[in-house]
Amino acid sequence: MKNNSFCQTIGIDYPIIQGGMAWVAESTLAAAVSNAGGLGVIASGNAPVEFIKEEIRKVKKLTDKPFGVNIMLLSENADEVAQLVCDEGVKVVTTGAGNPGKYIGKWKEHGIKVIPVVASVALAKRMERVGVDAIIAEGYEAGGHVGEITTMALVPQVVDSVNISVIAAGGIADNRGVAASFMLGAHGVQVGTRFLVAEECIIHANYKKKVIDAKDIFTMVTGRSTGHPVRILRNKLARQFAKLEKEGASPEKIEKLGSGALAKAVREGDIDQGSLMAGQVAGMVSKEETCKDIIQDLMNLSELKGRLDLF
Repeated sequence: MKNNSFCQTIGIDYPIIQGGMAWVAESTLAAAVSNAGGLGVIASGNAPVEFIKEEIRKVKKLTDKPFGVNIMLLSENADEVAQLVCDEGVKVVTTGAGNPGKYIGKWKEHGIKVIPVVASVALAKRMERVGVDAIIAEGYEAGGHVGEITTMALVPQVVDSVNISVIAAGGIADNRGVAASFMLGAHGVQVGTRFLVAEECIIHANYKKKVIDAKDIFTMVTGRSTGHPVRILRNKLARQFAKLEKEGASPEKIEKLGSGALAKAVREGDIDQGSLMAGQVAGMVSKEETCKDIIQDLMNLSELKGRLDLF
């Protein structure tokens, strides 16, 4: 992928970004993805700043390749993390849940590439105006927090609306998804769900098994009534969410139910009351592999040549 403009901009071998999954995307996974030629990402979430600093320094010991930090802009410590990435010499920042505009000047001064996640054309245009380097257009199929537009519909519309690199996300788990993203005009892809079952991923074995055992209809979106919809695997917690929303429960009551649920899934392996975030492609994920094997499979586009020749 030497001629890929996004790879050249970031300094990576393959146009693959590992999703910034809270509680999941830490130093071991990020370093493994970067060492395999993609862009590994540490998710800051609502973690303490000192913890994030430690994770950044761990990655530096594990790889000399570029890596990024994902910053949730609604987090109470977003300002501190925004400064931390400058102090620690991080070269790439991905953002979610907000507008990174107020940090752009500072990040540019430190040579940081900024890549926000968007779920609409309007937000993509706004991000280009504030000076970001690329955009991750994430469709409804994704795990975790989602928008309302599918990847197939969102990506080409974003591509047509901006003049910077667009990274497709949501519903991408194999080389067919990568090839389709390129055909839609994307310059790369962001992958989350498949990396959940990477050997280097630290989530509990119970969580990995639920992803591997999932079928095509095993996810659902919860929390729509709160304004913060989240896609998770179906379990007891998901059914409780659905019940509360059907009853018209307050957003506060619904959010209280989900408090700490992701940590229960990731750390404790609670497959009943844990929030098992995963995308609709969980049904395509069938085994645990190394990050290197996952990336090599994603980029094995030559085996698709026969299908492309049909055109």
